[in-house]
Amino acid sequence: MAPSPLTASPHLQAHLKALHSQSSVQESGLDWASLPKQCTDAFDDIMRDKFIALDQDKCELIYHVLRSINAKTVVEAGTSFGVSTIYLALAVAQNVARDSQSQAQQGRVIATEKEPSKASIARENWERAGDEIQGVIDLRVGDLRETLEKDLGTVDFLLLDIWTPLALPAVKLVKPYLRPGAVIMADNTLKADVGYEDLLDYLDAPDSGFRRVTLPYTGGLDMIIYQ
Repeated sequence: MAPSPLTASPHLQAHLKALHSQSSVQESGLDWASLPKQCTDAFDDIMRDKFIALDQDKCELIYHVLRSINAKTVVEAGTSFGVSTIYLALAVAQNVARDSQSQAQQGRVIATEKEPSKASIARENWERAGDEIQGVIDLRVGDLRETLEKDLGTVDFLLLDIWTPLALPAVKLVKPYLRPGAVIMADNTLKADVGYEDLLDYLDAPDSGFRRVTLPYTGGLDMIIYQ
């Protein structure tokens, strides 16, 4: 059997496995075609108790990307129950520990969640995750168009795991803070291609400063480099 892609304790790996299992079971019961328009009150009411966690294989890839670029400041647009946040925080904490002798900057995962009830559950999931991710996560509760307006620092990585109408506003808010070579990952770019049209047009503009490639993961996963 292949070793785990993560450098993590058995406790944390078991915790993540249980969370992904719960999310998969819950999501399998959703009829996406019948849902109301995203970012409406009716849609938010349905999604308020749903994980909608980023797929495990995508989370593992992102963990490796963060380790490889030595990311210390990460922004997560769309935290939900905080599953993917655990991977982000684990990678950032390990990057900081690796550079501890050089007094590197403190690591930070700036997580965003609109729903207070989801934010509360996310905090519980992080607490259960244990010491491996403690002290890294900066959770900002509210509309990301307000919570990401300031105090981001120099950003190494942005995860877009959010409803498509909010993807472009998130990128525009974070762009001034991105360092050259920063990475953005956007989920479901094939499955939700219509919803992402404005974002992709913005990224593909000749003067945008971005280049992207769509990776062959379920639903599509775009990797975007800020040059």
